[in-house]
Amino acid sequence: MGRCKGSHIGPSTLQRLGEVIILLELVVPSITMMVELVRIQYKLVKDFMRFKTSGFEDCESNFHEVDLESIFGRCFLTTRLRCIGRFYQLNGRINFFSCKGPIWDFSIFYQLGNEIDYSTFENRLVYPTFHYNSDSDDNKGDLLRVKVNKLSSTKTQLPYSYYSLPYCHPGHIVDSAENLGEVLRGDRIENSPYVFKMREPQMCNVVCRLTLNAKTAKEFKEKIDDEYRVNMILDNLPLVVPLRRPDRESSLVYLHGFLVGLKGQYAGNKDEKHFVHNHLTFIVKYHRDPVTEMSRIVGFEVKPFSVKHEYDGGWDNTTRLTTCDPHAKKLVSGSEPPQEVEDKKEIIFTYDVEFQESNVKWASRWDSYLLMADDQIHWFSIINSLLIVLFLSGMVAMIMLRTLYRDISKYNQLETQEEAQEESGWKLVHGDVFRPPSNSDLLCVYVGTGVQFFGMILVTMIFAALGFLSPSNRGGLMTAMLLLWVLMGLYGGYSSARLYKMLKGTEWKRIALKTAFMFPATAFAIFSVLNALIWGQRSSGAVPFGTMFALVFLWFCISVPLVFLGGHFGYKKPVTEDPVKTNKIARQIPEQPWYMNSLFSILIGGILPFGAVFIELFFILTSIWLHQFYYIFGFLFIVFLILIVTCAEITIVLCYFQLCSEDYRWWWRSYLTSGSSALYLFLYAAFYFFTKLEITKPVSGVLYFGYMLLLSYGFFVVTGTIGFYSCFWFIKLIYASVKID
Repeated sequence: MGRCKGSHIGPSTLQRLGEVIILLELVVPSITMMVELVRIQYKLVKDFMRFKTSGFEDCESNFHEVDLESIFGRCFLTTRLRCIGRFYQLNGRINFFSCKGPIWDFSIFYQLGNEIDYSTFENRLVYPTFHYNSDSDDNKGDLLRVKVNKLSSTKTQLPYSYYSLPYCHPGHIVDSAENLGEVLRGDRIENSPYVFKMREPQMCNVVCRLTLNAKTAKEFKEKIDDEYRVNMILDNLPLVVPLRRPDRESSLVYLHGFLVGLKGQYAGNKDEKHFVHNHLTFIVKYHRDPVTEMSRIVGFEVKPFSVKHEYDGGWDNTTRLTTCDPHAKKLVSGSEPPQEVEDKKEIIFTYDVEFQESNVKWASRWDSYLLMADDQIHWFSIINSLLIVLFLSGMVAMIMLRTLYRDISKYNQLETQEEAQEESGWKLVHGDVFRPPSNSDLLCVYVGTGVQFFGMILVTMIFAALGFLSPSNRGGLMTAMLLLWVLMGLYGGYSSARLYKMLKGTEWKRIALKTAFMFPATAFAIFSVLNALIWGQRSSGAVPFGTMFALVFLWFCISVPLVFLGGHFGYKKPVTEDPVKTNKIARQIPEQPWYMNSLFSILIGGILPFGAVFIELFFILTSIWLHQFYYIFGFLFIVFLILIVTCAEITIVLCYFQLCSEDYRWWWRSYLTSGSSALYLFLYAAFYFFTKLEITKPVSGVLYFGYMLLLSYGFFVVTGTIGFYSCFWFIKLIYASVKID
């Protein structure tokens, strides 16, 4: 049995370990100081944002008028804004605007036609937001039109159009224009008969009356059994149902949409019945500006009720309900008999509208939706991951001190037999360490694909953390990821071709072709099968033909040419020479100890990278499969950086031990070591499925595991590429720093 010849700890090793401890004693206080500075800066920002000033004469600002040929008309750009408060421009164009934010140096406001529009730019510590919606200001009496979105369920994960159920129709159904991300999410936004006026409460408005038949009653019952929720939109705000958290008296939880209905017993009947929510009490929260008297919608809530409406006489336009009557000021209280869903049952759909003035400003209206009550868990996750990084950093530092410091500074000094034996392992394979691996073409393709994925994720997170992918822009995140994936094909082709040339390859076009098609073709095949299953369920989540054509167009007409263009530049650029020459005859690899077995080493290497992200992974899966908002990209970006460092360091450590055992086959193992974390991700996804979700339909289970397989595959190529490049850099560094006879 062979052994790792660098694993024996001698006197010099203890000396290097002492140096590492001294180094950590210097680094840790520095990190603590940086954290304290960030905390102080955060406190200063909070204090500064409380400061209020008014008047134009106290400000230091430079105004520049810029004409922009766009749909926004003429824009006025304010730069170097140094004060907070209210400003007046007395040239007749802009009457009033306000802006906040000590971090940002600019704000944008504009004028449409001859009407004066006012806009607010308020910097948020959670996310910065740009606002330029001319429909946001409303006078009393302005029409407000509620739009309906898909019916969604966490039990089936199959969305359906709102009008797939026999709800009340408007005169003409109009589909709203949707971006690529919205279509892929299954959103179907349409108009509705729910129309009311701003700041004019309404009571017991009748929408329509219908009589169920056997088919429509069955459809309602199926949706109630699967706990489908109705999603609506007003002024780009989703409809929510506020619920008080049982563990926190002053904290509210907002559930997206309201349930189609309920199932239960009523009036002593032992049999369970289905009841539909046919009465809605809308609560519209608005913020009124004291200067302009204009109002802006800052909240859209609902209280759903199931009410068996009654009336006297026949049904016509003059019929008045006895269960709720605006003339008698009789409201629905929830104590009325519920509306049962059965064949030949009559259902009357009604709604109330309440308006509540709110102190929440329009720029802050998304804060309640994105309120993060579990921030302590996120911080615990980050601290836990940082401890892992610190531990691995100490090991890498010890390795570097043991090898490089002694090889460079003390190479010509007399070494003890013990020290020479420590170094003999990895130095003996210098003539084989850069020997091209088996299946080098496939490795180049995977590395290029990983670079493409890495670039997409990095740029997406940066834009999301800066606030450019606000949740108010539905589908924006998915659209951005798709477009960035296509554009990053340039870097994917460049990386794969450059590595291929270094491995003495000559057919770079073949590598570029594989890079352009291998991962996308696999993903597209899985996606097509899943989409066919969704079509079979007649769900609105099925991607239509036009969108599929758009995806194929992005792939073939933009991504593929960019991959070939990147491959051309990557192969054309000269590669750096290897620090040592490769022998013509491969060295025989000695028998390896059990703990250096390839499979065992690879599986061990994936544990720590997965451990760095699994807590954040829980919140991501909850957001995706339980239909909740996820907008804590600041935390996610930090976790992503920790993942990069963890993948790099664990791969370097295990690669060093492998070389010490005189095994030079590091190419694929470096990729698979960190990439194996994707296996743990998929296993955790399976655990999450059986413990957190209540999916009932087999098709929904296939959808879940199909999408999680795609996610795990992408995670594999990203983490594998990080591990490969870090190990490649480490090996070039150590072999370039030693003297080889």
